[in-house]
Amino acid sequence: MTQIGKPPGDDTLIRHGCEAVPCPKASKPWVLAAAIVGSSMAFIDGTVVNVALPAIQNDLRATAFQAQWVVESYALFLAALLLAGGALGDRFGRRRIFALGVVIFALASMGCALAGSVQQLILARAVQGIGGALLVPGSLALISASFPEKERGRAIGTWSGFSGITAAVGPVLGGFLVDHYSWIWAFLVNVPMAIAVLLIVWRHVPESRGSAADGELDFWGAALATVALGGIVYAFIEAPTQGWNSPAVLGALAAGLAASAAFVVVEGRVRSPMLPLSLLRIGNFGGANLLTLLLYAALGGGLYFFPLNLIQVQGYSATVAGAALLPFILIMFALSGWAGQLVDRFGPRLPLVVGPAIAAAGFALFAVPGVGASYWTAFLPAVVVLGFGMTITVAPLTTTVMNAVGPDSAGIASGVNNAVSRAAAVLAIAVFGVVMAWAFDAMLAQGLREAGASAETRAFFEDQRSRLAGAEMPPGIDAAAAAALKKAVAESFVAGFRWVMLLSAGLALLSALSAWMMIGRDPDRSAVPASASR
Repeated sequence: MTQIGKPPGDDTLIRHGCEAVPCPKASKPWVLAAAIVGSSMAFIDGTVVNVALPAIQNDLRATAFQAQWVVESYALFLAALLLAGGALGDRFGRRRIFALGVVIFALASMGCALAGSVQQLILARAVQGIGGALLVPGSLALISASFPEKERGRAIGTWSGFSGITAAVGPVLGGFLVDHYSWIWAFLVNVPMAIAVLLIVWRHVPESRGSAADGELDFWGAALATVALGGIVYAFIEAPTQGWNSPAVLGALAAGLAASAAFVVVEGRVRSPMLPLSLLRIGNFGGANLLTLLLYAALGGGLYFFPLNLIQVQGYSATVAGAALLPFILIMFALSGWAGQLVDRFGPRLPLVVGPAIAAAGFALFAVPGVGASYWTAFLPAVVVLGFGMTITVAPLTTTVMNAVGPDSAGIASGVNNAVSRAAAVLAIAVFGVVMAWAFDAMLAQGLREAGASAETRAFFEDQRSRLAGAEMPPGIDAAAAAALKKAVAESFVAGFRWVMLLSAGLALLSALSAWMMIGRDPDRSAVPASASR
């Protein structure tokens, strides 16, 4: 579950978006409905697929690293092209680009459902990510373009409320579809939603565009961001199977690092950069984004493996795994109003230190349960503590980003923070996969020795280890031997899961430390001129 609900900054993107264009009063509810259903498609896809991964891995005979690509190919293009998608809407029309994103997303969803191999599924998911990069910023822009500033508060409240419902219901619905029908329905559910959105857009949503400056495209920035993320992610995902000495892995890593350096150079020179480097020189803004990078890496990377643990190791159904994070979502939904007042009462630093520190304790609690653990006594406390820590963090984080740059630049600053949170999850899943593979392989070798496995059995698992907890048992063995080997595989995954969660806890603590060192005690309300964000 790489993205639980909406990422930080979405509300601010709406509130400080473009100036509203004339929109008939009767059309405004339809605009809001299109934005809600459209963004819900992306929210659902960000959580449902993880629940479906064990079934996908089993049906398509995929390795665990190919399963990573099913998530990463979508998230990579979404994160890299998100800001470019918003600029396309400003230039060519927000309604048009939003509708194009919905069409691409729906067609790619059908491609996912029809995929006959994991490679085809990965390709379709990449196309889905491109559609999402047009769809997600477009859905937010439609609200800011159609509702004047005095009406946006209520529109944001409605949109946020439905987003919370979607975040809660989506994984459970996906798990139900996987358990009772097939994983393909987790993708096909997007099609009727897309048709409904397109009908609403066609009949009720007015077109709007940005100014000439708003609509300028940072083509090189978008291309370099994609290559940078793609190269680094490829290297870390493929290294456990190909080895770090592989020319493909080394070449991809070199390309990713070179593209990252070139991205920084380009962003400092182009007229309308995706990432205005001047914003990063603002203390609170730079500190908030470093916190976001570290904390959302922990959240995205750690929780990617959580449903895999529940389904493949603990033996829960996909429906139960989809419901496992409901307390997290409900806590954030119920306490969001209270958390939003923390900056006014205590300033930005205290909640942004305390929240990630509590989240770190939650991640550490995830590392405690072993094989056969009860959700209610082993995992629920971790989910609750993590949810409380993130609740304390998210609203003050968004407020700190907004206050750091002032109203003229709040929209683009929130977009940057939003993209940073998504990119962090993309990178973390790839890096944590290496940690998981290392710990799993070491523990499995020990488990096979302790189980007295034969040379033939060890050779069999040499081919199966890339499937992690989805490894199959050797043919022709008796029930007792199979039980011992299954236990060894499960304990090996748990060993890797513990390393991942402790690494997540460490990143969360580092994010708290970054807030302590880089964010001031008082809100930084120094407005940045609009020209500085161009």
